[in-house]
Amino acid sequence: MSDGADNFYKSDKVTRQKVIFKNQYQMNVVGNLFMPKRMKQASKNPAIVIGHPMGAVKEQGSTLYAQKLAEQGFVTLAIDLSFWGESEGKPGHLISPEIYSDDFSAAVDYLSTQPYIDAEKIGVLGICGSGSFVISAAKIDPRMKAIATVSMYDMGAAFRNGLQHSVTPEQRQAFIKTAAEQRLAEFKGGETVYIPGTVNKLDDTTSAIQREFFDFYRTSRGGYTPQGEKEALTTKPMLSSIGKFMNFYPFNDIDTISPRPMLFITGDKAHSKEFSEDAYQRAGKPKELYIVPGAGHVDLYDRTDLIPFAKLTSFFKNALK
Repeated sequence: MSDGADNFYKSDKVTRQKVIFKNQYQMNVVGNLFMPKRMKQASKNPAIVIGHPMGAVKEQGSTLYAQKLAEQGFVTLAIDLSFWGESEGKPGHLISPEIYSDDFSAAVDYLSTQPYIDAEKIGVLGICGSGSFVISAAKIDPRMKAIATVSMYDMGAAFRNGLQHSVTPEQRQAFIKTAAEQRLAEFKGGETVYIPGTVNKLDDTTSAIQREFFDFYRTSRGGYTPQGEKEALTTKPMLSSIGKFMNFYPFNDIDTISPRPMLFITGDKAHSKEFSEDAYQRAGKPKELYIVPGAGHVDLYDRTDLIPFAKLTSFFKNALK
């Protein structure tokens, strides 16, 4: 793939194991656990929980990050959020930011019980939408000692206001009304309806942002269909559940995470840059906004020549030492 895109990277320097644990809702969360081959099992090691982009699964973006950071000496755990991928949750593709956030705390629960993990040295990393979920989780879970985000989306603001506040109050209310009507239709036995997520084909009207997502999710670069899923429905959340995002305010009280360090990574060409900038302005110290030259939003999912793995490594090594 061009420009260093390597979403399906497989490292020969780490071991991989599928793990299953329960969140506080007693739902099974599934993850890929990676350990450096040189790691001493008898010692206590630092760990990082990694969350995938909204609508994606652990095989898209987060498993790449997990392997690259495991190569640097961390134990890493890339999870499927509830209702997505291999994790539990019916109906699939339901929006539930509270449960998503709890999945990260559940991952900390799991790691804290492993004899080779130092429970005082666990960090979290969220890509795209998971950036807002790890912030939501970290505000009420002090066990998360370091918080990093990459190409973060504030999923609440994105649904309420749109990018660059392009959604009017009237459009928002119409969207909410449509979702509520669809909820009732499904309660009565109607077919589930999904919001676009990533389009399945391009035409002359396709926006530049949708083309960016299409190039990852609908091509061999990053396309992945979990077992039992329909390829055409991947990335698409349930319309009837979008109110959960309208009511999601992850950056409120973000300053209470201080003095735990926060790192916000975004590309200088990323359409989502506004969310990292907003979070950085509101966060307490220590904090850092790291802008990657020449990088768009999706570039930081898998383009290994642009992703600042060295920056992430130094951040977590300093924070989890």
